[in-house]
Amino acid sequence: MGKHFRHRPGLVMAAALIAVVATSCGTSGTSPSKSPSPSSGIPTNITANSFDNTFSVMKQLTGLAAQGKGKIGVILPDTASSARYVDFDAPYLAQAFKTAGLSSSQYKIDNAQGSDATELTLAQADITDGASVLLVDPLDSGVGASIESYAKAHGVAVIDYDRLVLGGSREYYVSFNNVTVGKVIGQGLVDCISAWNVKSPHVFELDGAPTDNNATLFAQGYNSVLNPYFQNGTYVKVGEIAVPSWDNQQALTIFQQQFTAHKDINAVVTANDGLGNAVISVLKAQNIPPKTIPTTGQDATLQGMQNILQGYQCMSVYKPIYLEAQAAVALALYVRAGVTPPSGLVNGTTQDTTSKVAVPSILLTPVSVNASNMASTVIRDKFISATELCAAVGASVCSQYGISG
Repeated sequence: MGKHFRHRPGLVMAAALIAVVATSCGTSGTSPSKSPSPSSGIPTNITANSFDNTFSVMKQLTGLAAQGKGKIGVILPDTASSARYVDFDAPYLAQAFKTAGLSSSQYKIDNAQGSDATELTLAQADITDGASVLLVDPLDSGVGASIESYAKAHGVAVIDYDRLVLGGSREYYVSFNNVTVGKVIGQGLVDCISAWNVKSPHVFELDGAPTDNNATLFAQGYNSVLNPYFQNGTYVKVGEIAVPSWDNQQALTIFQQQFTAHKDINAVVTANDGLGNAVISVLKAQNIPPKTIPTTGQDATLQGMQNILQGYQCMSVYKPIYLEAQAAVALALYVRAGVTPPSGLVNGTTQDTTSKVAVPSILLTPVSVNASNMASTVIRDKFISATELCAAVGASVCSQYGISG
């Protein structure tokens, strides 16, 4: 996702003070995990690929849920950066908890509404209320580190959800593989340059926020795909600029300036659908026709799907949130019960470049979405309303791609 990580000196100092308190009190965090015995009834064969939209795997975890102690607190970051947290994360997380057998008094899902102070307060309140595990999607690494230091001082485990806390002390991280997300974006541009018959591609890259570790990983991914084309002279790289705070208006201004200065730009990497729409707005204002200058995207938003069907955007990256929610809840249940999660579930690591540690991670696989598979992905999963999409692009366009709205 596109929310940025801001540097907050006050919160970093708070984190350091909390860490000192933890050390002086002799607190070492959660108890060591134990491996499940064959007769424990706890599944050992669940993998990161086990989940689907039926939530049936969660039913296998009822025994694990019964063994655990304490509440699980979930803190989501905001409602402004993306509609996902209200529309998808919160309800899918609740469904996963319920299907696994937890009662509504054994878990709590809150939203920090874009406030660092609120996010820290919610975490502290959850711990006071008996949480033994926190699932936290941090607004930024400053508040994330403060939460994790406070939790460690109180013997509470933390799992980073969707965004990694740089300099943090969490036990695990759950997200889609962000380097792979970037590779999907890069390959999407390559495919579109070919399909749209773009001659002598001159590529401009519009990255996400420079303070967001996810944006760094996205760029690492798409540049790994595109650099061979730049190096052999097939493509020309015009420039690469990061957009502060993932701000779409700033993205529009940046691209206006670049497109004025470099009229040869004829392909654009944009790290999410919001940035892509900013570029497309400039192209439309310049009367650039559809299927002329390809752009990319991420998040499979309604606007992004509209731009794809109208021929201005090549593709987007769809991340089925029901997979992420189930994986996070399953992992939290293992941690809550003090049981080592299966190696197939924790299927990778993610580098915390500040702490210089490899964080055990569940890394899920994103999906590339274009006009041809939109009906079988985001429409099928009701991630996007077919009715709203078809109202925007017209029934005939939807019908052309098998979308019924």
